[in-house]
Amino acid sequence: MSENIYDGLGQLGSSSAAPTSPEEAILEYVANPRPNSDYLVRFTCPEFTSLCPVTGQPDFAHLVLDYVPDAKLVESKSLKLFFQSFRNHAAFHEDCTVGIAERLVAEMKPKWLRFGGYWYPRGGIPIDVFFQSGTKPASVWVPDQDVAPYRGRG
Repeated sequence: MSENIYDGLGQLGSSSAAPTSPEEAILEYVANPRPNSDYLVRFTCPEFTSLCPVTGQPDFAHLVLDYVPDAKLVESKSLKLFFQSFRNHAAFHEDCTVGIAERLVAEMKPKWLRFGGYWYPRGGIPIDVFFQSGTKPASVWVPDQDVAPYRGRG
C-alpha cells in the first residue's frame, strides 16, 4: 500500500480562515508523484490584491507561477490562502512579487521557477515584475504566460 501523500496537510479538506499576513500563511506541500519526469506546473491568480504602502489604496495584479517540481508540489489551497493573505499587506509591487517567488523557491526547492506579476497601473503607470530561479530544464515545454501588456483604453 502506498503512502498517502495528503497526510500532514492541515488546510486541505477543512475550513480554513484566510491568514491575516503573508508571514502567518502556511504553504503546504505534497510529494511529487512523478519525480523522475520533468514537467511544468502553472498557477494563475488573475485577481491578486495587496495595499499600496504609501496611500493604503488597493493594488491589483494578475500573477502567473510556472515551475518544474523536484521532490515537492505546492498544495493549491494553501497557495490560494497565501495569495489571499496579501489583501491587507502593504508592500510595493516588487516586494510582493519577488517575496512570493523567493518563499516558494526556499520552501519547495523546485528545479526551476518563473513568476510574473502583471500589475495594473498605479499613478498611470503599470508595473510588471518578473522573477526566475536558475535555468529552465531543456526538455520542458514552457508556454508564454500570455498576459497582455496593459493598454488602457487605446
